[in-house]
Amino acid sequence: MEQEQFYFFIWFTLALVNAGLAQSKNRVGSYWFFISLITGPVATFIILLIKKNDTVGNKHG
Repeated sequence: MEQEQFYFFIWFTLALVNAGLAQSKNRVGSYWFFISLITGPVATFIILLIKKNDTVGNKHG
């Protein structure tokens, strides 16, 4: 039982870290939080591979 709680804690913490990492790349953190709950470490690698979105909030014209 304790081991299951530990894994849940680690998985949940990773989802929070991924949300923060996604926000640092100008992505929607809440979306990535829920994606991370489902995919776990796979989402971390995807977030690390995506480029920073510079177009959010910087409308020219």
